[in-house]
Amino acid sequence: MNTLWTYFWPIICVGLLAGGLGGLFGFRRKRRRPLIIAALVALAAAAAWHGPLGAADRFTTKIERQARQALDHYEMYKVRAHLHRAPLTRQLVFSGPADLNDFQRGELARLFSQLPGVSNVRWTDRGGGVPLIAEAELAAILGFLGGLLIAYLIELRRRYNAQWTW
Repeated sequence: MNTLWTYFWPIICVGLLAGGLGGLFGFRRKRRRPLIIAALVALAAAAAWHGPLGAADRFTTKIERQARQALDHYEMYKVRAHLHRAPLTRQLVFSGPADLNDFQRGELARLFSQLPGVSNVRWTDRGGGVPLIAEAELAAILGFLGGLLIAYLIELRRRYNAQWTW
């Protein structure tokens, strides 16, 4: 599972589409309202993708299932792994028996930080990092800006070609 393709790519595409359409209407009429509406649509789509459409739940389930399978493979049945919540982040939090020494804890954290979609691994639930919804909104904004750039280039070409009357 690649986080870019499964979680962020649809958000980037919606932002790209919203930015492109908003830019085409906004740049042609030289108004800001279509740009603002398109930006709000991109942000609302990212929030809907994260929450009501269930992408965050699918992402969480997939990561926690992979972590559980890896812990079972290493025969560490008493150690539990879950993503940090309140707000949901990509940080994996371990809990379990205290009989693991520092080397084992550090090595387990290093191994599990390599899981696709996990940004960091900790043994404490404090300090969760960047919320996943903030990352989704940032992806929507980046897609929106890319769409604006494409719409601007299309508008420049249209204006350049409009000067020629053969």
